[in-house]
Amino acid sequence: MFGNNRTIVTEFLLLGFQNLHSFKILLFTLILVTYIMTISSNLLIITLVSTSHQLHSPMYFFLSHLSLSDILLTTVIVPNMLRLIWGEGGTMSVASCISQLHFFACTGAAECLLLTVMSYDRYLAICHPLRYTTIMDLKLCLQLVIWSWFLGFVGTLFITFPTTELQFCGPNVIDHFFCDFAPLVKHSCSDISFIEMESFVLTIAVTLLPFAFIIGTYACIFLTILRISSTTGRQKAFSTCSSHLTVVCTYYGTLIIIYVIPSRGHSFNINKVLSLLYTVVTPFFNPIIYSLRNQEIGAALRRRFHYSTDF
Repeated sequence: MFGNNRTIVTEFLLLGFQNLHSFKILLFTLILVTYIMTISSNLLIITLVSTSHQLHSPMYFFLSHLSLSDILLTTVIVPNMLRLIWGEGGTMSVASCISQLHFFACTGAAECLLLTVMSYDRYLAICHPLRYTTIMDLKLCLQLVIWSWFLGFVGTLFITFPTTELQFCGPNVIDHFFCDFAPLVKHSCSDISFIEMESFVLTIAVTLLPFAFIIGTYACIFLTILRISSTTGRQKAFSTCSSHLTVVCTYYGTLIIIYVIPSRGHSFNINKVLSLLYTVVTPFFNPIIYSLRNQEIGAALRRRFHYSTDF
C-alpha cells in the first residue's frame, strides 16, 4: 500500500537473535526448558498457597499473584521468541505486534506494583508487628492486589491506544525478539513526540516511583532489624527480606536501565540481553529464590509430596 510515496507497513520482520546459526538448537532448547520450568514452578507456588492453610497469609497471597504475573509475562514473550529462534526470524502483523506490546506492558506494570505491595507488607510486618494483623486484613490484601492489576491494565492503555493510531512506514525490520515500545514506534511515520512523552511519564510512574518507595521501606526495615536484640530474630527477618530485595533489584534494575536511562549508548544486543533478564530469567528465578529461602514453603511442599505418596 502506498501513500505520499511511502510504503505503509502491515507487518514487521522480527530478527530475534541473528548470527547464532551454530547455537540455534542449544538456545532454543535452553529457553524452552527454562520456560517449562518457569510455568511449572510458578504454578506449584500458586497451588501450594491456595491449598495449604499454613500459607494463608498476606505475604503468600501476594507471592501467588507475583507468580501469576510471572506466568503471564513470560507467556506473552517466550512462545513467539521460540518461533523466531527456530525460524531465525519471523513476521508479525502490526495488530499482533501492538497486542504483544500491550499485554507485555500490562503484566510488567502489574509485577512492578505487586513487588511494591510486597515491600509494604514486609514493612508493616517488621516495623509495626503489633498492628500488622489489624492493618493488613483480607479486605486490604484484596484491594492492593486488585488495584495492582487494574492500574497495570488501565495505565498501559494510555500507550496502546495512541500506538494503534500510528502509521508505520518501511523498512519493517525490528532488531529484537519481541515488539517492545522503542523499536516499534521508531518505524512510525507519524508524529511520535506525544506518545514518547506519555511513555516516559508512565515509565517513571511504574518504575522509579515504586522503586523509590521500596528503597524507603527497606531503609526503615533494616533500621528496625538492627534494633532486634535476638540474633535468631535478626537472621529470620533478614532472610525474609533478602529474597524480595534480590528480586526487586534484578527486575527494577534492568527496567530502569532500558526504559528510564537514555538509551543512546545501548546497542540492540545489550538491550536484548537485558530484556532476557526480566522476560525469561527473573520469572524463572523468582519461585526458586522465594522457595529455597522460605522454610514454610519448603514444609508445605514436603507435606504435599508426602500426602501424594500416601495414595
